[in-house]
Amino acid sequence: MMEDTLEAEESGPFGAPLFDGPQARALRRVGVIDVGSNSVRLVVFDGAARSPAYFYNEKILCGLGAGLSESGRLNPEGRVRALAALKRFAILARGMEVNSLTAVATAAVREAEDGQAFESEVKSETGLKLWVIDGKEEARLSGQGVLLGWPEAEGLMCDIGGSSMELAELKGGSVGATVSGKLGPLKLQGIKGKGARRSEIDAGIAAMAKQLGQERYDKIYLVGGSWRAIARVDMERRNYPLHVLHEYKMTPKDLRATLDFIASEDISDLGKRTGTSSARMSLVPIAGEVLDRVVKTFRPKEIAISSYGIREGLLYEQMPDVLRARDPLIESCRASEAAYARLPGFGRILYRFLHPLFARVPDRRRRLIRACCLLHDVSWRAHPDYRAEICFDNATRANLGGLTHSERVYMGLALLHRYRNKREGTPFEALAPLLGEADTNQAEVVGKAMRFGAMFSAQDPALMGGLKLYPKKGILQLSLPKGDGEALFGEVAEARFKSLASSLGVEGRVRVIKR
Repeated sequence: MMEDTLEAEESGPFGAPLFDGPQARALRRVGVIDVGSNSVRLVVFDGAARSPAYFYNEKILCGLGAGLSESGRLNPEGRVRALAALKRFAILARGMEVNSLTAVATAAVREAEDGQAFESEVKSETGLKLWVIDGKEEARLSGQGVLLGWPEAEGLMCDIGGSSMELAELKGGSVGATVSGKLGPLKLQGIKGKGARRSEIDAGIAAMAKQLGQERYDKIYLVGGSWRAIARVDMERRNYPLHVLHEYKMTPKDLRATLDFIASEDISDLGKRTGTSSARMSLVPIAGEVLDRVVKTFRPKEIAISSYGIREGLLYEQMPDVLRARDPLIESCRASEAAYARLPGFGRILYRFLHPLFARVPDRRRRLIRACCLLHDVSWRAHPDYRAEICFDNATRANLGGLTHSERVYMGLALLHRYRNKREGTPFEALAPLLGEADTNQAEVVGKAMRFGAMFSAQDPALMGGLKLYPKKGILQLSLPKGDGEALFGEVAEARFKSLASSLGVEGRVRVIKR
């Protein structure tokens, strides 16, 4: 029965790894240049395509769309800066041997009367072909970016740029209806008077909601630098301990308190405290006005921040369906194990060994345990005195998709206990409020189980024997094959087995069996 469960788990999203297959290799060193109304950015992706690493990431705040609503033309200073940035990015991409490079331009270039002239100048000066996409296509690609990190995302993606805002419905692993409106803060800056600006925002959002044809979404996913800046302020206001923006969550009540906080504070000082540039912070108050009306219109229960958007959506666009269907967390952990573990492949063996202890926990939790087993040995080169802390930091702050903040802390704590019995005096203490007592105890069990299982890291899985937990009897039984398996159960392994049994609140017993 347990074998059937394991086999079922290792199909679908957890099937044979694809990170090093030909389809995934074709997506390595994929470059994207995003020419937005406020910034111009180059991103080069590498590594496990389903959960990509950022091989290179550079942004220049050019303000191409500043003053566009009044002049109808691109900001002259921004145009000069953007062209200089694009020249640099083209050279960098050649030097990094990027397999494919896509340059997209959004609202400012598509709306400006001199947009086509700018396209021609970019082509002439840099060799780059700018693909100027319309608002609906921008919304679709941004929605796909959210799906890259959140395969199960359901709700409304909201992407604010300098000159526009895009909305996209997310459901069933795909992007549905999309709509675009001229509600970016650079565009709205040209409207004098808060009342007039409020009327413009309300009318714009009402029109977009009508096009979507749905009045309410339980969850909205925020994309865009101005809204990420608001999330940083929310973290500052709440003294939130984990400064990872991706999958950071707010309630409408939290947001309202933060918008009031922004209105009462010095914007320049807030920028310094949150590490946000002055150029970005200058847009935050107006972006906050738009977000306030979005929330009041669509009435979500939860507001989540996505670090992934149009650039990640362009990578997702190139993925075959078989790769899209994979779990981004597991694919990334498999790639890390293959690159850095002493015995690549042992993580799967370790998970199968520990599975009887966690066979009844929910699927999403077993997914985390599987990921921990894959990562249990990737930090072995770190100094032994700091290995536990490094494991914790890697899990809690790594660029991984498909993880809530509490799940990051859970994985971090489990990997910390892989190398250390006690958690007092470790970085976990600052993040402990994000994890409940029951999950803290379970993460300790996972860590100590990995710590014990690693003692059998021979290539022959049969030498590990088997674990079986009898909760009602209060017994954890280890069955060891006679001979080599029995010999592997030395003094250190015995001490770790007792520690594991103690963390489960049961008695550990050993049974030797004939092979």
